[in-house]
Amino acid sequence: MPQKNSRKEYGAGGHYHVYNRGVEKRKIFLDEQDFKVFLGYMKFYLEQSDLQGQALQGVSPSRAPKNYHGQIELLAYCLMPNHFHFLVKQTTDRAIAEFMQSLILKYVMYFNKKYKRVGGLFQGRYKTVLINDERQFIYIAKYIHRNPIDILPAGPGPAGLVEYKYSSYGNYLGVFKQSWVNTEDLLAYFSKANLRNTYQAFVEESGDVERVYKEMIDLDD
Repeated sequence: MPQKNSRKEYGAGGHYHVYNRGVEKRKIFLDEQDFKVFLGYMKFYLEQSDLQGQALQGVSPSRAPKNYHGQIELLAYCLMPNHFHFLVKQTTDRAIAEFMQSLILKYVMYFNKKYKRVGGLFQGRYKTVLINDERQFIYIAKYIHRNPIDILPAGPGPAGLVEYKYSSYGNYLGVFKQSWVNTEDLLAYFSKANLRNTYQAFVEESGDVERVYKEMIDLDD
């Protein structure tokens, strides 16, 4: 079982479950624009730097915003109204710490300006949990992609998961492609004969997921 709410920054090469929620469990995304802005910042920091477009033209290298492509690989994510989950791999020792600092600071500045508020938005520092084995790895991904199951417009149930707009799940089913999401590592564990359908069946099958979650995913409520 992963160590509870570990805040230690581990070395390069590992996979991590990274998550946080709003202070006092308040909503951190109040409308569609908020979700899109956060996703936009994720894309900006994770997409290959030469794909960032015209925004950086004319900006000196010393003043250019930090880019984490090649240091952070994002394998799965889900944004919920009051919290978020990432499944990431870092290739340098402090990549997660630097990426999360950049992302959170950028979003809090946007959020506070938009809603005319001051102070922190998130419940302390984000949490990182090192993933210890392959079974935990695939079930963390399942947990992340099933996160919105109770708030879907069509009602609770896995059938509408692919329609949730603020999750990486659609990348895995071929519904859309975000170049800054790596699906290869996770899909390597599923049948190559019918890759996407096999992963979809794994995610959407309920079975004993609650028991498995309790065994493998130790979250602070």
